[in-house]
Amino acid sequence: MAERRKDLRAADVDRQFVAERLKAALDEGRLSLGEYDDRLKETYAARTYGDLDLILKDLPGFHPVAGSQLDPVVPAGDDPDERPGRPEGRHPRWLIGVWSAWLVAVSVNVVIWALVSISDRELATFWPMWVAGPWGAVLLAATFLVKVLGNNPDNQKRYRDS
Repeated sequence: MAERRKDLRAADVDRQFVAERLKAALDEGRLSLGEYDDRLKETYAARTYGDLDLILKDLPGFHPVAGSQLDPVVPAGDDPDERPGRPEGRHPRWLIGVWSAWLVAVSVNVVIWALVSISDRELATFWPMWVAGPWGAVLLAATFLVKVLGNNPDNQKRYRDS
């Protein structure tokens, strides 16, 4: 196996990603039709990630190594979530975000319930369960899909987004 990322062989899906990024750059006016045509030919002739990186290097929004759509191939047995430079660690950012929103909303509702109970000098019916329960159940299902089944929407849209 190649020692460095730039020497690793690119797949057809990687070439397709670069072709889509070039099309977006053409649509944005960043490339002329001639440049687009030349780079597209280079894209489908590219053999390695290094070749593909060179095609996109002067386009904004492209970061060849960490956080790139052209993520390096990870050797078997390595956990891609433990790569250095991946800020979200083992959990996708969106999953942390939705659980954080749930926690804030439930906390606010519990505090309001506690204040109402204190002001009435008796425990009110615990109505925050109607906020926490259904929303929490949906989040648990989403977490199960991502963590256990590996159904992560971030990975499914990896090569569609530019």
